[in-house]
Amino acid sequence: MKIGCVKEIKNNEFRVGLTPDNVKAYVAAGHHVYMEKGAGVGSGFSDNEYVDAGASLIDNAADVWHLVDMMIKVKEALPCEYPLFHEGLVLYTYLHLAADREQADALLAGRVKAVAYETLQEADRSLPCLAPMSQIAGRLSIQEGAKYLERKYGGEGILLAGVPGTPKANVVILGGGTVGMNACKIAVGMGANVTILDINLKRLEELDNQFGAHIQTLLSTDSNIERVVKDADLVIGSVLIPGGSTPKLFKRKYLSEMKEGAVFVDVAIDQGGCGESSHVTTHDDPVYVEEGVVHYCVGNMPGAVSRTSTIALTNATLKYGLQIAGCGLEEACRKSQAIASGVNCYAGRVTNANVAKALGYAFTPLADILEG
Repeated sequence: MKIGCVKEIKNNEFRVGLTPDNVKAYVAAGHHVYMEKGAGVGSGFSDNEYVDAGASLIDNAADVWHLVDMMIKVKEALPCEYPLFHEGLVLYTYLHLAADREQADALLAGRVKAVAYETLQEADRSLPCLAPMSQIAGRLSIQEGAKYLERKYGGEGILLAGVPGTPKANVVILGGGTVGMNACKIAVGMGANVTILDINLKRLEELDNQFGAHIQTLLSTDSNIERVVKDADLVIGSVLIPGGSTPKLFKRKYLSEMKEGAVFVDVAIDQGGCGESSHVTTHDDPVYVEEGVVHYCVGNMPGAVSRTSTIALTNATLKYGLQIAGCGLEEACRKSQAIASGVNCYAGRVTNANVAKALGYAFTPLADILEG
């Protein structure tokens, strides 16, 4: 199979879909890899490293798109890339279609076979291609939140951990999944007062056993959320419905009840955000203030730590990519339910139920297409 990888063009996105080691693995398996020149520079990988690994360098992205059978990226395609779609192309990347109808329409019109990292799910319900970025985003959310609590950025001007004789910051985490747990780990490590909420009592028990007296766990209800955010200095939104739109747990009415200069970091913004007052921002212009509350809603947070993120992501995606390349997407889906769960669009039809529901499309089970 002809495998392609191009430079990411999303604002301040420095990750890359393949490392030189990944290229070696594809080439060793008998595939041809085409890299756009300079694609890996933002993650610290030179063109020479890719050539040494066996890749062919191509001067521009358009030629890569036209050459390949499978395009491996990090982030979703942007509008300027839609004309480069072609029928039968396998696009293997993060898609987040529930919050991006324009992209979904383009994928369907181009009859692209779109495999989303964020919905690829193993039998144990784990999300192996999403997990490493969730880990990074969770940890980074506290780092960024602590920064924007500084007065120069519009924050309260407080230190997350405090010092002897001063109060520690109150951190509230909405959602106890991978993002929430990693945010909790960093917040506890920095010495903040941490409250974490989730709808799953078993998950709260696990978090309580892990962090003990260092955290307060609460069932996620509207009344509990409203009560704890009033005293919060930093709120982390870390809610996930694989492939679907994120529920708006952080209500706009809470803003007027919160402290002036409190910070809200919406890690769920790729899927539409879990705050009613959230809208996507970029690393160039990451924050805005509504009713005195600083909002950080960057859609590609892990791109800020691109080398760590690239290595962590490709460690997870390589296994499935090799399976798709080895026997084609259709046969790979027949052999692996995990890969099948990652297919969001196939030849003009929506094959993920949550995406179809979020965007109002007809849903066609992938199994029905493959059997037909």
